[in-house]
Amino acid sequence: MSKVYFVGSGPGDPELITIKAKKLIQKADVVVYSGSLIPPKIIKFCKKGKLYDASKLVREEIFEILKKNAKKDKTVVRLHDGDPTIYGAIREQIDNLLKVGIKSEVIPGVTSFLASAAALGSQLTLPGVTQTIIVTRAEKRTKVPKHEKISELAKHKATMVFYLSVHLISDIVKQAIEGGYSSSTPVAVIYRASWNDQKIITGTLKNITKKVWNEKITRTAIVIVGDVIKPKSYEYSKLYDKSFSHGYRKAKVAKKIKN
Repeated sequence: MSKVYFVGSGPGDPELITIKAKKLIQKADVVVYSGSLIPPKIIKFCKKGKLYDASKLVREEIFEILKKNAKKDKTVVRLHDGDPTIYGAIREQIDNLLKVGIKSEVIPGVTSFLASAAALGSQLTLPGVTQTIIVTRAEKRTKVPKHEKISELAKHKATMVFYLSVHLISDIVKQAIEGGYSSSTPVAVIYRASWNDQKIITGTLKNITKKVWNEKITRTAIVIVGDVIKPKSYEYSKLYDKSFSHGYRKAKVAKKIKN
């Protein structure tokens, strides 16, 4: 009996997939992939395996495919977009497989909010601005705990990253301002980060909703709120300051003195 591999395909650009993930897809006997969220070029890495589009299947059907083929000692890949551990619904899959004696392994991938930050040329943590990133989603069909409401999280005024929420941009804006962000706080919406049709929309909490609606973006986008997008000022990193000492620098100085 083989184990099932839960593999992250990265944000979209086929060159951003990990070497380990690519090798697994290439040798896989079975690949269950997340529909149109996986670029065709990545699907083509699967040279010999049987492909199943998970967007056309229900939970029980996916589990049966994974279980049946793992028990036949085949190399089975459950291919997720981005990173499997972020809104990937892998916990339920792993637990159900374990109940029938099948082990799993998770192969991480570059997640879309990191590809979004790269597309913006932004640093999501900046000295003197924020040292915290909050990754969340707006509430709709999937409920969130009361203490994780956007208005509560916004009180920290950290960098906030929203998955699966661009269609609720007006709710994000309203609650972010309720929580303490000013209406002039910068916002970026990155549609299909790293794909060929990537689109970036920037603005503020005051005008981002209208901009997003004008572009008719309702899915497959990351929303980032925070001053790091367009900082008015920030501090230089202490790490490379000549007055800042650390273990490696001390070792280098000691070696010079010794020589």
